[in-house]
Amino acid sequence: MSGQNPVIPQDERDFRLDWAARLMFVAILSSIFLAAMDQTVVSTALPTIARDLHGLAKLPWIVTAYLLTSTVCLPVYGKLGDLLGRKYLLQSAVLLFLAGSALSGLAQDIDELIVFRAIQGIGGGGLLVTAIAAISDFIPVTQRGRYQGLVGATFGLATLIGPFLGGFIVETLSWRWIFYINVPIGIFALLVIGAAFPKPERTAEWIMDVWGTVLLITGLSAMVLFASVAGPVLDWNSPALWLLLALGLGSFTGFFLFERRHPQPLLPLAFFRFRTFTLSVTLSFFVGVAMLGSISFLPIYLQDVRHFSPTMSGLELLYLLFGMLAMSILAGRRISYRQRYREFPIMGAVLITLSLGWLSRLGEQTPMWHIDGALVLLGLGLGMTMQVLVLSAQLAIPHRHLGVATSTVTLFRSMGGTLGVAAFGAVFSGLMAGVTSSAEHAAMIVQTLRTDFLIAASFSLAAFIGAWFLEDMSTLLKKRQDREAIR
Repeated sequence: MSGQNPVIPQDERDFRLDWAARLMFVAILSSIFLAAMDQTVVSTALPTIARDLHGLAKLPWIVTAYLLTSTVCLPVYGKLGDLLGRKYLLQSAVLLFLAGSALSGLAQDIDELIVFRAIQGIGGGGLLVTAIAAISDFIPVTQRGRYQGLVGATFGLATLIGPFLGGFIVETLSWRWIFYINVPIGIFALLVIGAAFPKPERTAEWIMDVWGTVLLITGLSAMVLFASVAGPVLDWNSPALWLLLALGLGSFTGFFLFERRHPQPLLPLAFFRFRTFTLSVTLSFFVGVAMLGSISFLPIYLQDVRHFSPTMSGLELLYLLFGMLAMSILAGRRISYRQRYREFPIMGAVLITLSLGWLSRLGEQTPMWHIDGALVLLGLGLGMTMQVLVLSAQLAIPHRHLGVATSTVTLFRSMGGTLGVAAFGAVFSGLMAGVTSSAEHAAMIVQTLRTDFLIAASFSLAAFIGAWFLEDMSTLLKKRQDREAIR
């Protein structure tokens, strides 16, 4: 045995990026960096924005507006990228993001800022999903793991830089510059995309799935809003809250019924017949719940129980990001070298489960090295799973639908995180209700987080079980070759 996989052509084993492909990859990384950094750079400026625009009551909507539009547009970008090519679509996303950024910096009141953040989110969602899918247009599938790992590292690096850059800009310039700073980066990405990406080929005639798009966007919007306002904005006994849920579920039901009959559906339901595709999106949902649903409340423990400053509590999360950054690169290189990926989501889910189980033993005097060690472990687990599940979904379906595969995995992970934050927030609010004394307050925060971490660990354990049923790269490549031969 030579150790080489027989389904991999020799030219793919020796693959190297030429100068044009390197320029395209730089443009992709710039786009991803732009969208990822914006998700964290704004967080440190929120208190200053609230004071300046006198909009403390509406402050959560600055985040919710971006989250809502960036989530609901993902399937549309994925489908249009497959049909129309990704060059002009990516340029359009950059332009929308830049327009939203510039207008956000110019906002004169909180309502304007919320609207402009929504515009920015439409561009940001397109940046992420179109840029990640564009990798498949010029990098062979057998070598994609290495470059997907670099994408994960870029995402982690942008997340790492965001809070510090936001704090520096607010302290030295103005909160408006956290939006203006996007403009030069975006212009650079726009120019490189225009120069490096080839003109998309003319595709066959297509029919826009208008009703499917409307129903899916309505359903996703209602569910994201339900998750965002349940508890802190609308009481759980509010009729409006449950009307949102009913609207979301009803729209999803209509979407699934309609998609079965449309000749070119926005999300072909037949893809869910592919075992690995279905598992990839499901595991992404579980990972999103486990990651965001649990870690989002850790700063409360650090600040209210351990009396860390907001800056120091943010620094603690660097342990998670360093682990994710390192493992994203390492896992990507190993997958390209060995042409196997299945062990990574399996081991990643194990590490996530162990780290969350470790954090579920949190106490008021837990040594900080225990918490830091658990965060590093969690980061390593996430680095083994997040981009790998994108790759497995892409491999499971025909190449011409890679945009749909990418957007679906990203959508499920985002929805998992959103619903996880809402659900764990409900648990947190319910257990903290009626607490008055400071001593009882700290003890109850610890008890609540223990519960949240245990619930999150159960989701990651479910991901571990599901990961065993993923098909590995050689099996999926052979199936793809067989499908192409039949065609």
